[in-house]
Amino acid sequence: MYSKRRVHVFDCFSCAIYRMAPICEHCRVQIIGQGVEVEGHWFCGAHCARAEGKTGVVDRV
Repeated sequence: MYSKRRVHVFDCFSCAIYRMAPICEHCRVQIIGQGVEVEGHWFCGAHCARAEGKTGVVDRV
């Protein structure tokens, strides 16, 4: 039994992004692809994480 698993069905990719993508806690952009999670907070990149006072965050390219 998969009690904690949810299944979502979307008509288009943009609807899935709107519903499922995390939002950067600094600039409020929806994160598609790579993001940075620091201490349970999501950011679109290291720049936004550092702007919120998080240290030791580096973007990997």
